[in-house]
Amino acid sequence: MSTIVPIHNSNLLRPILSSYGPDYLSSEQINELTSCFQRWYDTSPTDKKREIRGRYWLGFLLLRFTGGRLGEVLNIDDSKDIDFREAEIRLITLKRKKKFYRQVFVPHGVISEIATYIAEFPHKRGKIFKIDPSNFRKIFKEICAQTKIIPKKLAHPHVLRHTRAIEMLRAGVPVTIVQDQLGHAHLSTTAIYLKISGQEAKKIMAERKLI
Repeated sequence: MSTIVPIHNSNLLRPILSSYGPDYLSSEQINELTSCFQRWYDTSPTDKKREIRGRYWLGFLLLRFTGGRLGEVLNIDDSKDIDFREAEIRLITLKRKKKFYRQVFVPHGVISEIATYIAEFPHKRGKIFKIDPSNFRKIFKEICAQTKIIPKKLAHPHVLRHTRAIEMLRAGVPVTIVQDQLGHAHLSTTAIYLKISGQEAKKIMAERKLI
C-alpha cells in the first residue's frame, strides 16, 4: 500500500482567508484525517472488510484531491471515467441545468491506489464508488472523530471541497483554473474563497510595503 504524500505548510502558502470565508481544514488536520482513513483501511480485520473499507478510502481520496461534491464523486464509473495514464478523473458537474462533465487532475498516487484496489478486487470494477451517501457521511464523521483535532462542525465531506480550493489558491493556481476544477459556473462563486477582512488586507499591504 502506497502512502499518500501529505501537504506541508510553507511560508509561501500565506493564508488568504479570514473567518468570513468557507470552513476548511488546516494542513495538519487534512494530513491527520488522511492518515486516519488510510490506517482504518490498512487495518481491516478480514478480506471482506478490506473490500468494503477500500471503497470508502478511495471515495475519500477522490473527494480530497478532486474537490468534487459527494454526489459527483459517487457518480464516478471507474471503468470509464478514470484516465489511469494521465491521472485525470471525469466528473459530472452537479447544479447545472444541462448535463456537463469536467476533467479534474489528481496525483498519480491516487490513481495508483485505485489501480491497486481493482487488482485486488477485480469483481468491483465499475462499481467502486456506488456507495450510499448517508453511509459515507457516517463513516467520514466517525473517522474525523478519531483524529481528535477536527471539530464536529467540520466533520462533513463537503469540507474537503473547500479545503482543496484553498490548497490550490495558496499554491498559486490561477483562480480561473480553480473555477474549472471545482466546476463553478461563475467566477464569483470561486472568488468567495478569496474573501478577506479589511484588517487582513491592511496587514498584507503593509508586509509588502505598499502602505
